[in-house]
Amino acid sequence: MKHLSIRNIPPDLSQALDQEKHRRHQSLNQTVIDLLRQSLGLEGTRSNGLRELAGNWSQEEFEQFQAAIASTNEIDPELWQ
Repeated sequence: MKHLSIRNIPPDLSQALDQEKHRRHQSLNQTVIDLLRQSLGLEGTRSNGLRELAGNWSQEEFEQFQAAIASTNEIDPELWQ
């Protein structure tokens, strides 16, 4: 495989790449490869887009969601008669 060095990366681009690698939980190298493939239309498998959402809730968001769906855990005894 070919190696590639990129010099003089502007600070804002460097910061955006660092943020993206953390968001994806990937190395910088893998993030750059994925972004290049995506921008050049060389994506391998298609995604439903949900992977980016997995594991990204804060504790507060999780608790709010749990409170919002709490009533779905209740069983109405009359429905089972």
